[in-house]
Amino acid sequence: MKPIKYIAENRRDALWGLTVCSVGYQKIGPHEDYPPTGHHQEYLFRPEKGRVLQEYQLLYIIEGKGTLSTRKSGRHDITAGDMFLLFPGEWHTYHPDEETGWEEFWIGFQGTNIDHRTEAGFFAPESPLYHIGHDETAIALYREAIRTATRQEAYFQQLLAGIVNHLLGLMFMTSHNRELSASPQLPQIVERARSFMEASVEKEVSMPDVARHLNVSYATFRHTFKKYTGLAPAQYFINLRLHRAKELLRSTPASIKEISYRLHFETPEYFTTLFKKRIGTSPSSFRK
Repeated sequence: MKPIKYIAENRRDALWGLTVCSVGYQKIGPHEDYPPTGHHQEYLFRPEKGRVLQEYQLLYIIEGKGTLSTRKSGRHDITAGDMFLLFPGEWHTYHPDEETGWEEFWIGFQGTNIDHRTEAGFFAPESPLYHIGHDETAIALYREAIRTATRQEAYFQQLLAGIVNHLLGLMFMTSHNRELSASPQLPQIVERARSFMEASVEKEVSMPDVARHLNVSYATFRHTFKKYTGLAPAQYFINLRLHRAKELLRSTPASIKEISYRLHFETPEYFTTLFKKRIGTSPSSFRK
């Protein structure tokens, strides 16, 4: 397996929404030059001066330590288990500590897929660093990307795009869950709330009722639930009721009016309007 691979993408691959430009691995020993020889001229840089790329790069440090600096986020200490995302057009520099060196994987990519996620705020130049720890899945994904890029079988770019998406999702989920695990009560509160709401989907239950069941204040419950799930508890409960409504429409002869009252919507008209807005079609059309 070649440790470094540079890839030429084509217009057809770009239509997929994400293409990979480079992928690689290297181990830098103590007091060794960085970057080492073997890089494409486009990627060479002097750490004291930094560089600007025209693509995203996702790096994973699995051993050693060092530093990262970017124009918008400042300076960061990097340790084993850290991932950092570099952004196109953003000045940056990074290098391993002279005394320890480091082991790194990286993958470079571009496309509308990652652009849209950045525009939506999932990733930002102001927050490039993610702490995921030692993760065998991430290491295996980088290694598979290097193998795929080396073989370059037909349509290999589509597989590489899937690997990048897996890496980004794994990084995003793992780092945020590590932050949430600093407050060990959060997962328990959310899981108990989910279970209670799922069991109460056909009951007349308010969100303050759920908070009382959990023996926490409503403000604490709402903040905790939204932080963990990305949804306010009331919206989550509505989604559960709409999911149950779809099940009833599929499997029972109950009228739309009966279903709306069974699930405690204010009126059948409100149920129909909400169902169409969230599901994209009316209850009667969905049943047909």
